[in-house]
Amino acid sequence: MPKQKLDTLSDGGVHQGIVLGITPYEYLTLDDLLTKTAEVEAPFLLILDSLEDPHNFGSILRTADASGVSGVIIPKHRSVGITPVVTKASTGAVEYVPIARVTNLAQSIKQLKEAGYWVFGTDMEGTDYRQWKVSGPIALIIGNEGKGMSAGLKKDVDEMLTVPMTGHVQSLNAGVAAGLLMYEVFRKRSEL
Repeated sequence: MPKQKLDTLSDGGVHQGIVLGITPYEYLTLDDLLTKTAEVEAPFLLILDSLEDPHNFGSILRTADASGVSGVIIPKHRSVGITPVVTKASTGAVEYVPIARVTNLAQSIKQLKEAGYWVFGTDMEGTDYRQWKVSGPIALIIGNEGKGMSAGLKKDVDEMLTVPMTGHVQSLNAGVAAGLLMYEVFRKRSEL
């Protein structure tokens, strides 16, 4: 095809000479995700609380696949979903990491707890992540890029985790924080 046609089909995005038409992404329900991870000895789920940046989401999916995360939960509203940018940034991980899309994160956390999960949040105040007990089924909440975790979810967690920092900037990019914490679980579980 002529380059102009590819430019039009990709809506002006960088296509590198290839455009593929696909069906819309089919999200799992939380029940489907719990069923899918039931065979995993100690499932590790990520809960993304209103993440907005598709590059962060794609990066998190890529790291989730690399570090053995069992699945990801995202809210249906006020959050980035699976888009072409997310798919590209994930370098294909979107095809391997199960993703559930839910209407209410607070109700989903309650359901996870009923299923035996320990739920951890991320904040500037909390337990040093290096002291994190990662055995058994766990879920980790990564907050919004600008606002962090929503106040409503903070009261539902079993423990808050923090990444100690000594610099002048007192926050990390959501994708970087998520990657650090995912690999902490991977490291600790690999030592067992």
